[in-house]
Amino acid sequence: MNISVDISYYPLKIEFKAPILDFIHRLQDHKNIEISRNGMSTQIFGEYDEVMSILSKEIKKSFVIPSSVFILKIVNSDLQ
Repeated sequence: MNISVDISYYPLKIEFKAPILDFIHRLQDHKNIEISRNGMSTQIFGEYDEVMSILSKEIKKSFVIPSSVFILKIVNSDLQ
């Protein structure tokens, strides 16, 4: 099953841009998913197990920054 994920990342620290861009660039390294960005969030499209596995790994890496907040909306279809 293909899914669409709308994800926003809020590192609650003074310098917030670098961690956000790092997270997005790490997502872009995965060739099995499609990524679209806008000013408020990042959209990820792909097969459910693949997307969720990637998100689990990359969110965990970002949690080294204290007080990191992720907001996800997941739809069980490809809204690309």
